[in-house]
Amino acid sequence: MDFNEYQIECRKTDVGTAAQDCLEPGWLYYVLGIAGESGELMEKIKKLFRDKNGIIDAEFKEAVIKEMGDVQWYMARLADWFAIDFESIFVTNVEKLQSRKKRDKLHGDGDNR
Repeated sequence: MDFNEYQIECRKTDVGTAAQDCLEPGWLYYVLGIAGESGELMEKIKKLFRDKNGIIDAEFKEAVIKEMGDVQWYMARLADWFAIDFESIFVTNVEKLQSRKKRDKLHGDGDNR
């Protein structure tokens, strides 16, 4: 499955909610979802160190995969809201990072370094 196929599949599972329908602008629902799911991912990582001394096992990997998937679902839906082809996000990001590496600007502050 490529990124755009994933984006299409995500559309099929977005059934909407009363909260989503009441928010203005409507895309805020997806932004809040990204924040919430990112927080859940961070919780998994925090507990890895708290409960397992940072030892990564199959159970941890499975949990992280699920949380990362949830983040990506909201990202795909937000991209749809803005009529952005999901794959273009990844292509653009790789191009930006390759440019920074070529110019020895991977470290530092600011988006256009």
